Amino acid sequence: MMDIFEVGGIYHLYNKAIGNEKLFPREENYAYFLEKYHHYLNDKLETLAFCLIPNHFHFLVKAKENTTNGLIVKAFSDFLNSYSKSINKALGRNGALFQRKFKRKQIDSDDYLTGIVIYIHQNPVKHKLTKDPLDWKYSSYKSYLSKSQSKLNRELVLDWFGGLDGFKISHNSNTDFYIAEELTLE
Repeated sequence: MMDIFEVGGIYHLYNKAIGNEKLFPREENYAYFLEKYHHYLNDKLETLAFCLIPNHFHFLVKAKENTTNGLIVKAFSDFLNSYSKSINKALGRNGALFQRKFKRKQIDSDDYLTGIVIYIHQNPVKHKLTKDPLDWKYSSYKSYLSKSQSKLNRELVLDWFGGLDGFKISHNSNTDFYIAEELTLE
């Protein structure tokens, strides 16, 4: 696992709530979390995919050309701290919400890039929150099927899968992508 963000590098970022806490105790918290994420990180990271699960999250990102490792780490930390403070205030709770440090894994192979996009989108199915990724509101999957404006870099991912048809076929035929032990959150 790399300890730095390289300009142009693609990374899987993820973290989990401490203990049995929920990161998104109310429905509106999902949208608020994404608003905070974009506020702190849009100028530093291109978002390729994401999925928010009640007790954890996944993002697939590409480090932008105009940023540095230190700026990304600080912005991500500020994002998580800001969200935690908001949840603590809203729920009258104290203390940490997230595990100590967010985790990151640089995507270092073509197979891993393909697999991690599918893994992220299949995560709600894996956790038995839905039977189809299309039914989960809190991931980027539906955005790839839409023509609506998005903050995602859909072009990069769709090109990677050979277009929308390849994206759909890959997601429907590869539902059991293996993820390395060091990435397992559960």
